[in-house]
Amino acid sequence: MYANVIVDIIHENVAHTFTYSVPPDMELSPGQRVLVPFGHQTKEGYVIDLSQETDLSEEKIKPVKDVLEDYPAVLPSLMELAKSMAQSSHCPLAETLRLMIPSEMRGGRVHVKLQTVARLCISGADLEEALLRQGRSQRRRLLLLMLSDGDKHLVSDLALDVRQPLADLRKLEEEGYISLSREEFLRQPGGKIDSRRAFVPDLTSLQQEILEQVLPSLSRGEGKYLLHGVTGSGKTEVFIRLVQETLKQGRGAVILVPEIALTPQMVDWFRARFGECSAVLHSRLSAGERFDEWRRIRRGDAKVVIGARSAVFAPVEKLGLIVIDEEHETSYLSDRHPRYDARDVALSRCSREHATLVMASATPSVTSFYRAKKGEYTLLDMPERVGNRPLPQVQLVDMRKELEAGNRSIFSRALSAAIRQTVRQGEQVMLLMNHRGYYSFVSCRACGTTVKCPNCDVSLTYHVGGQNLLHCHYCGHTEAVPTLCPECGSQKIRHFGAGTQQVEAELNRSFPGVRVARMDTDTTSGKEGHAKILESFRDGTCNVLVGTQMIAKGLDFPKVTLVGVIAADMTLHFPDYRARERTFQLLTQVSGRAGRGDKPGEVIIQTYRPEEPVLLASARQDYRGFFEEEIERRRIALYPPFTAMARLLVESQDASLAVKVIEVLHQKVDQLLHTHPEYREICLLMHEEQPTMTMLRGKTRYQLLFKLIAGDVTELFSRDLSDMSREPYPGADVYFEYNPSTMM
Repeated sequence: MYANVIVDIIHENVAHTFTYSVPPDMELSPGQRVLVPFGHQTKEGYVIDLSQETDLSEEKIKPVKDVLEDYPAVLPSLMELAKSMAQSSHCPLAETLRLMIPSEMRGGRVHVKLQTVARLCISGADLEEALLRQGRSQRRRLLLLMLSDGDKHLVSDLALDVRQPLADLRKLEEEGYISLSREEFLRQPGGKIDSRRAFVPDLTSLQQEILEQVLPSLSRGEGKYLLHGVTGSGKTEVFIRLVQETLKQGRGAVILVPEIALTPQMVDWFRARFGECSAVLHSRLSAGERFDEWRRIRRGDAKVVIGARSAVFAPVEKLGLIVIDEEHETSYLSDRHPRYDARDVALSRCSREHATLVMASATPSVTSFYRAKKGEYTLLDMPERVGNRPLPQVQLVDMRKELEAGNRSIFSRALSAAIRQTVRQGEQVMLLMNHRGYYSFVSCRACGTTVKCPNCDVSLTYHVGGQNLLHCHYCGHTEAVPTLCPECGSQKIRHFGAGTQQVEAELNRSFPGVRVARMDTDTTSGKEGHAKILESFRDGTCNVLVGTQMIAKGLDFPKVTLVGVIAADMTLHFPDYRARERTFQLLTQVSGRAGRGDKPGEVIIQTYRPEEPVLLASARQDYRGFFEEEIERRRIALYPPFTAMARLLVESQDASLAVKVIEVLHQKVDQLLHTHPEYREICLLMHEEQPTMTMLRGKTRYQLLFKLIAGDVTELFSRDLSDMSREPYPGADVYFEYNPSTMM
């Protein structure tokens, strides 16, 4: 028997299978990971297929050294997915196969955890006699009583009541009363199941109607749906009922959420309803937890997977359903090679494995909604909140008038009064400030110079606490606040703008006694940082939650009756054709956090441009009105979904080299267009420029930007551009991005 193996090395020269002989005493299956000799080294690899014949001479074939697991780590369906992704991304198969397993499995960086377990070997009269024989040893008597329930107990758990019990347990083992063994222990995140979440609500007529439309497709193993439901319409309960039906059919389900912040809440709901059958996968788990959760899924112990983007590759056998919550979020796009869109991967998996896809959002992406209108997805509508609760009342506050009235606070008079009234009534407030830190930037009033990061083309943010430093949110650079302008030497160096830290400080200063929690990247960096902050807000320890966009979607707090948006204009003028869409989505989503309980909600949006159509549409919670206006704007300007945007991006620490490489690429593309007239016909724009962020992490950046007519020829052109990006450019990194998540 011979095994054709992909060696786990990312290089074009080894991007093919190598043949090894299978020792007679070794059993192998496609998808298993093996150790194989490779040159003078031993490397990990993936068995692609097996055969009984080979064209190679026997003396050239080396045997497989060892098997890393006794089961295929990559399921057949995921093997086919990896092959398809490698082909479409124009990258080695080894690179996409790495997506299919936890990174900790590679190189043996994580292992099965073994713990010492104690079991009682006697019962009845024998136990009574054993207790009497312990004499003065209260510790051994207590241990016997703790083990008398007949279950196995971790020694580490017994140590919570009996300090350092191992010596006493070994004595009891010598006497034949108990047995000690080393057994596998699965690290499971999430703690105890919250029984409060197990409540099963009655379905609304809208929820029942949606289920009646989707369930027949679920039974047939087909269907692509876009569920447009307003905030608070009960989409999560629809997901849960679909998962219940999927499990009844003996199949598994994957639920994708865009933010780690949403994962604890979603996990709580699903674990309460499905128990140990559910598992969670996201980047904040420890290496051991991620490995063990993956193994629970692979072994079939967990059939319901909740997680962020990478959970789309969860090894669920007999997949029946994938749900993508908040489908509009850009976090579903991976900006690391191999780049992928989790929504496209989910669609591919569902098609291959005969599963149903449900994408859901209160503010679907313009592209997805356009496709649904064209019939590519079945459009489902949930236009009302559960219990006919009203959508919150939204007020736009003109901050120009606040300045005219002499109010220089970051809170408008309307928002200040509303915060005070809400807290007095024992209700809760959420405040969105989509910039962390204390001040947004430091600038010189004399010459206008803004203090920027030396490694990135962005202003540094002032953070208080510790040494009160300026921080770069991209590369992590820090430096002291200058006392003199680095450009003109003036002392008129001042802080400007606001961040979440300043909002928190201003709340404490203006509203004595208010209990504030802050949720941003700075406060959630630790393990379960999101869950701890959200739990303190849920149980009422805090009555005001300040945060960045991570608090804007999906979270459900019944006591929140007021939402405030401190600076609504921040995202509106980004140099990106999707700036209007993302502003509408952010404001509509955060508005939806208010009034989800029994009391109506109020939203106050502070802006310097209250006449902006996007803000007015958001205030009305009018998605369809916004969509019709936005899709017409894109039709006229020929932006996606009517075209595709693409770019060749060059990054180099040597600025002159970056210029040379982009010029070389420009010449190569010109030659490509000359050779292929069909490419010229679909290329509406090719423009060489520096992106808005001209430097990032110490590297100068240039791009060759394309606007293309989408179609089969575009795929061929994109393949050639991708191949071009993977050619060697010593000293520079070149990336090809198709419809990139950001144009900055």
